[in-house]
Amino acid sequence: MFRKVLVANRGEIAVRVIRALREMQIASVAVFSEADRKALHVSMGDEAIGIGPAPSSESYLSGERIIAAALRTGAEAIHPGYGFLSENAAFATLCSQAGIKFIGPRVDAIERMGSKTAALRVAKEVSAPVIPGSDGAMAGEAEARRVAARIGYPVLLKASAGGGGKGMRRVDRDADLAAAMRDARSEAERAFGSSEIYLEKLIERPRHIEVQVLGDEHGRLIHLGERECSIQRRHQKVVEECPSPLVRSRPELRDKLGEAALRIARAVNYSNAGTLEFLADDLGNFYFLEMNTRLQVEHPVTEWVTGVDLVRWQIRIATGEPLTLKQEDIRWTGSAIECRVYAEDPDNNFLPSPGRITQYTEPGGPGVRVDGGVYGGWTVPLEYDPLLAKLCVWSDTRDSAIARMRRALADYRVLGITTNLRMFSRLMMDESWRAGELHTGLLDEFQKRQTPEAPEPHARLAAMLAAVQAGRKQPAKAAENIRSPWQVEARRGLLR
Repeated sequence: MFRKVLVANRGEIAVRVIRALREMQIASVAVFSEADRKALHVSMGDEAIGIGPAPSSESYLSGERIIAAALRTGAEAIHPGYGFLSENAAFATLCSQAGIKFIGPRVDAIERMGSKTAALRVAKEVSAPVIPGSDGAMAGEAEARRVAARIGYPVLLKASAGGGGKGMRRVDRDADLAAAMRDARSEAERAFGSSEIYLEKLIERPRHIEVQVLGDEHGRLIHLGERECSIQRRHQKVVEECPSPLVRSRPELRDKLGEAALRIARAVNYSNAGTLEFLADDLGNFYFLEMNTRLQVEHPVTEWVTGVDLVRWQIRIATGEPLTLKQEDIRWTGSAIECRVYAEDPDNNFLPSPGRITQYTEPGGPGVRVDGGVYGGWTVPLEYDPLLAKLCVWSDTRDSAIARMRRALADYRVLGITTNLRMFSRLMMDESWRAGELHTGLLDEFQKRQTPEAPEPHARLAAMLAAVQAGRKQPAKAAENIRSPWQVEARRGLLR
């Protein structure tokens, strides 16, 4: 087992990994940019080390700086979390060259599955269902026109090197293709450093369903079922659940999805945690979309329903430990839902809402889990994704899980900034959501039916009082100077 692991990330996922390391009695190293000097994850690490200025390109995306921090602190392994360098084959190679274990899949698996077009080729090789489209990245406009004419409009242009809606454009007619390609290439270049794009048939009102896989470094590989991730804004997920309502109505789908996911993962000798994403229709037809060679933001709902701690298994697998779980051991119990709590304004096109959190109280009680990365008095920075926390609930049925989520949302208090909490409260009452009639455009349709809400009077008053009280308090100590008893013991060498 490792003695010390560096967590190459920030926010709630850094906190999540640090807590897992603490449970396993492994010392942790937190890293931070200048913008995150007082962030929660910094105060929670047994050690904390600065890695550069606020821009992520000079800090969290700098493989050289992170490797240097690991060597300086004596970390034996690096957990990348998600985002940043988590799917970067070059960074995984740097780790290997420095004698540091990368907690994730092998470099060749990242290379083969990190590109969407390469991943689609792997899926085709093992006869997994794929959406009709171009055979990889397109050379130019002429090829795009030929493919679009063959499969028919509407089509979707997508970036080969990344996701999150960046470099994605819908095209409904031939006359719009050239301009859409220019825009997609430009955005893809800015977001991922590659202007390569590909084209596929647009499936109207699809469901977004993904399958979690877990494999060791000895060839054992299992799946942990599916998650429904159809509630999205700007092609980014904001609500996820396990199991999928579609699979609940068509139980045979879980085995079919799982078998397709395992075929693809086995083709690249996959190890550690990974997720294969599919689009599906209400008839049960599904198509492979891409693979994420890392831990997913929404992993807690799978942990709730299966009882499998994915982060702990990531670490155990990275040490060379064999996977003791067998496919027949996996059971799915109850229903779990996750809402991603963002500092953003749903009534203003989901624009980020950075600023100082004047009051912060997380909900609790049975069946409620908050993976958070903030605290009252902290300032949400402009430089990064404005995810504050993930609110997750579990109950024995989907209906009771929705009721529990409504209660937890009502108990959640974040003052001083705008969040999407009230939008989630309204969504939990939506008839389509409650009926499980989901598709990737549902949230957009839901938002169009809403009228912007003014803050409630008591919320405005609470915010003003909190601001006054906060102004009377002394400034908090710098995060790197705050150390828990656990950190003191770790520095004394008591934790191995």
